[in-house]
Amino acid sequence: MTEEPPKILIADDQEVNIEVMRHFLAPKGYEIFAALGGKEALDVVTKIMPDVIILDLVMPDMNGYEVCQAIKNNPQSRHIPVIILTGAPQEEANIRALDSGADDFLQRPFNASFLDARIRNCIRTKRLQDNLLKYKEQLEEYNTLLEVRVQERTQQVERTQYALLFSLAKLAESRDPETGRHLERIRTYAKELTAELKKDAFLSDVLTDDFSQTLFHACPLHDIGKVGIPDRILLKPGKLTTEEFEIMKMHTEIGGDTLLLAEKEAGGSSLIAMARSIAYYHHERWDGSGYPKGLEGENIPIEARIVGLADCYDALVSRRAYKEPFSHEKARDIILSGRETQFDPKVVDAFLKLEDVFQNTREVLTDTGETPLIQQIMSRLGVTEF
Repeated sequence: MTEEPPKILIADDQEVNIEVMRHFLAPKGYEIFAALGGKEALDVVTKIMPDVIILDLVMPDMNGYEVCQAIKNNPQSRHIPVIILTGAPQEEANIRALDSGADDFLQRPFNASFLDARIRNCIRTKRLQDNLLKYKEQLEEYNTLLEVRVQERTQQVERTQYALLFSLAKLAESRDPETGRHLERIRTYAKELTAELKKDAFLSDVLTDDFSQTLFHACPLHDIGKVGIPDRILLKPGKLTTEEFEIMKMHTEIGGDTLLLAEKEAGGSSLIAMARSIAYYHHERWDGSGYPKGLEGENIPIEARIVGLADCYDALVSRRAYKEPFSHEKARDIILSGRETQFDPKVVDAFLKLEDVFQNTREVLTDTGETPLIQQIMSRLGVTEF
């Protein structure tokens, strides 16, 4: 590709001076543009972006220094070399030229050889700057593309992580053929409760969008510790004995301890950390009578308080080995009776504002009655009890 000839703008209010310059410069292969005043010069600069600008000082609307300052203050044109022609004393012209941002200056009458050399030097400088700007743009485009790809990769890793964790939770939960879509429902309940609680000014700084997203993906692991509970207790159709209930209560510490090890292995994942907190504490009670630590009130992590109510509601309205499903109304009354004893009052109040959402979620994410995958696998292997 043939390189375009360098473009030179001559700004002078005397046409004869412009023609002298044109006669001198055109034979050297330059493309010459002219402006008869300062404002016209700025318009031409915007349109053609010349490689060199030669400015006369004395012009009727804007003098050369003012034009030079305007050019250098514009990010689009500041890298264009400016040569000021002056008839003023050299020292004064030098100071003013530097103050206005000029790249070079010549006194009238100028030496043709000096002007030619300085124009060629300015063009070399301009080409270098053009290349730097081009490389900068390319680098910015590359960085933008890299950021997009990193974000896509990060999102893919996050989706994979979420899918794996949910699959583990689903696998553990599916030992009980009656839990159905329990995990899908409670994470929806938890998300809605979080959004409602966020309206409280005292909780808005804690219940951020990141918190809500992390809670949504972490809460399905709340009962993962049940993998350590024998079928004879986990699936017992009747009321548990005191001894059996103590064993059942151990699922919180089994799950929490397991997720604590995973958290350390992952180097402090916020998702696993929240899942661990929920697994440990979702059976704590507001009045301190819960398990495993007997935490009370706001000492119970807010994520565990939210999931605790969501989990309880879904258990109440669902069929379990030990009970038939309760109506929404009965479940609501039970939760309301536990306000300030079992449940955080604010979480209960949020639940009461979301009754329609809870009922709709239950209807949309209803159990299908399909035999869980783990039950199918165990049946094929001839395993009848864990």
